[in-house]
Amino acid sequence: MNEERTRRRLPREEREQQIMDCAIRVFAQRGYSAASVDEIAELAGVSKPLVYLYLESKEGLFLACLRREERRLVAAFQGAATEVGTSELRLSAGLRAFFGFVADHKDSWAVLHRQAPGLGESIAAEITRARRSVLTEVRTLVREGIELGGGSVRLGETDADFVAHALVGAADSLTDWMKRHPDESPDRVTLRLMGMVWVGMRQVLGGEVWAPPGSGFEDVAGAA
Repeated sequence: MNEERTRRRLPREEREQQIMDCAIRVFAQRGYSAASVDEIAELAGVSKPLVYLYLESKEGLFLACLRREERRLVAAFQGAATEVGTSELRLSAGLRAFFGFVADHKDSWAVLHRQAPGLGESIAAEITRARRSVLTEVRTLVREGIELGGGSVRLGETDADFVAHALVGAADSLTDWMKRHPDESPDRVTLRLMGMVWVGMRQVLGGEVWAPPGSGFEDVAGAA
């Protein structure tokens, strides 16, 4: 009884956060389509009508969860990336924050990036927007690295976008790899990824571009 009274006295904002915390767990475990508001309400210790009063609908609840976790991830990325000096160190810190976020908030990452398509236009649009916001942060750091790298080659916006997509895609795939290798820390995974990506990028910025021998693309690559 005392616990129930304490729950009833929670401010609305705090109660909403509690509901979203529980909703993220259910959405991550069951997916949007199979998740039920009844289960979320029970897990949060509130009534189903209260969930609808605060978040309006199951879709509204999911969108609120998606936006909150996207803000948290971007804030973690930005916060880490502004604490160090050079662009490659900022990118490394940002990736470390990303892997740390995924390691500490597995359900949040599942909601952000592992939901199946075909969930409705509004949800699909919000998922796309959330993913683009993460890409924007990575792209910005990549462009800074290119501009400050001092090499003889300057990659264009399309190339920077390509690198950003490759990094985010690799990072996403590595979240599964991290599950199979629990002894690999976020720091270690970041070092591995930076070793593969940034070392190669430095060579490209220095004018070295790979093309298959005898392919006819050598001159094109060299002029890129």
